[in-house]
Amino acid sequence: MSNNNKRIRLLDILRGFAVLGTLGTNIWIFAYLGDVSYIFTFDHAIWWMSVNDFIRLLVLFFVNGKLLGLLTIMFGIGLELKYQQSLRKGNTWPGVYLWTSFVLLLEGFIHFTLVMEYDILMSYGITAIIVAFIIKLGDKWINRAMKMLGIFHGAAMLFILAIFMYLKFIGSNISLGNANEIITLYSDGTWFEQIHYRLTNFIANRLEVIFVIPMNIVLFLLGIRLMRAGAFSPDENGKRIRTKMLNIGIMIGVPLNLLIFIPGGIFDLPTRYLFAPFLSILYIALIAKMIERFEHFWLWQHLENVGKMSLSCYVLQNILSSILFYGWGFSLGGKMNSLSIVFIWLCICFFEMYFATFWLARFKFGPMEAARRYTSGFIK
Repeated sequence: MSNNNKRIRLLDILRGFAVLGTLGTNIWIFAYLGDVSYIFTFDHAIWWMSVNDFIRLLVLFFVNGKLLGLLTIMFGIGLELKYQQSLRKGNTWPGVYLWTSFVLLLEGFIHFTLVMEYDILMSYGITAIIVAFIIKLGDKWINRAMKMLGIFHGAAMLFILAIFMYLKFIGSNISLGNANEIITLYSDGTWFEQIHYRLTNFIANRLEVIFVIPMNIVLFLLGIRLMRAGAFSPDENGKRIRTKMLNIGIMIGVPLNLLIFIPGGIFDLPTRYLFAPFLSILYIALIAKMIERFEHFWLWQHLENVGKMSLSCYVLQNILSSILFYGWGFSLGGKMNSLSIVFIWLCICFFEMYFATFWLARFKFGPMEAARRYTSGFIK
C-alpha cells in the first residue's frame, strides 16, 4: 500500500468516526422526542444529583459539537481534493462542483423534510458553494477569510457568553423554553404531521444552519489548510503537525470543553459552537496516532467503510433512530434511561459498520454515493 493510499485511508476512517459520532449527539434529541434541552444544561443543571444526567452529560462532553466539527473539517478536505483533481484535469473551477453542492443542499432539504429538522447537509451545501469561490482566490484569501470569519464568530459567541453571565449574575433563569408541543408531536403525531411541522416552521427550524455558516466556513478552510500542510501524510512532517494538533487539543480543547460541567447553561453555546473544534483537532491527531500504533486493529476497516459511505450512513442512522424512538415507530422515546440510550447508539454504530462492510463487499459505492456520481456524470 502506498503512502498516498494510507493517507486516504486515514481520511475515510476519520470521516466514518465523525459520522457515527454525530449520532452520539442526535440520539438524545431522538430519545427525548425533539426536546433539544437534553443536549444542553440550561434546564438540567444539577447533573451531579443524578447518575442518569451525569452519563448523558459525560457522553455529550466527548461528542456534542466535537464530531460535528470533525465532520465539517472532513468536508473541507473533500472540497480540497475535488479542487486539486480539477486542477490536474484542467477543468473549470468551481464548474461542476457548484452543481454537486446544490445537490447536497437538495439532499439536505429532503432529509430535513422527511427525517429530522436538525439536518446538517443543507448547511454544508451552502458552505461548500461559498468556500468553492474562496479557495479559487488562493492561500492569501483563505487565510484572510479564516481570520475575519473566525474573529467574527468568536466575538459573537463571547458576546453571547457575556450576556448569559450577566443574566446569571442578576438572578435570571436561562432556559430553552417549553417543548411539550414538540414532544407530543413526536410521541403521538403521524409521520405526515411531523413533515407538516418541519415545513410550516422551516425558518425557525433552520436558524442554526444560518448561525453556524461562519464557523463552517472556518472549519472547511481549516481542513483545506491541514491538507495542504501535509497533516494527513505518514511522513515526519505529517507526524510533527499531528503532534502539535494533539498538544493543542489537550492543553486548550480539554479545559475549555470541561466548562460544560459548570451548571446553569452559561457555557453551553460557547462550548458547542466555539470550543468544541479544539477537541475535533485532538480526535484527528489521536486517531492518526492510534492507527500508526495498531495498524491492523479490526475497527479501522469498519470505520473506513462507513467513511466511504458517509452520506448513506448519516441518513440511515437518522432514519433508524426515527423508527426506534418516534410514536409512529417503536415509540421508545421518553421511556429510556441514559445507559439504554447509549446502548442503542452503540448498536446503531455497529450495525452501520457491518452494513457498510457488507454493502461495499458487493458494490463499489454506497447507495447515495452512487446516486451522487450518477447525477454528476449526467450533468457533465
